[in-house]
Amino acid sequence: MKKLTLTLIAVAAMTSSCTWVKVSETASSVAVANSVNVRGCKNLSEVTVSVTSKVGFYKRDADKVATELANLARNEAAGLGGDTIVPSSTIENGKQSFNVYKCNK
Repeated sequence: MKKLTLTLIAVAAMTSSCTWVKVSETASSVAVANSVNVRGCKNLSEVTVSVTSKVGFYKRDADKVATELANLARNEAAGLGGDTIVPSSTIENGKQSFNVYKCNK
């Protein structure tokens, strides 16, 4: 039992400091903005992305989950030809939607 507890603590400590989702090279220029910043931009699509928000009983850091969701959305936007994303929902159980825009011609 003691070994299991120590293992769970170690896994929680390791995963709390990791950002598992990286921005691809093509998505590095995709901006995360708000609705005011996309006036005059073309709305291309909406994407919904998700990541693990809990590991066992351990709830992951909310900021890390939000960063990973934005990174995934940026990667998706790049594949759609977008250059800007705007969150269109709140984060629920590690899932969030983003609108994808093309702002630069």
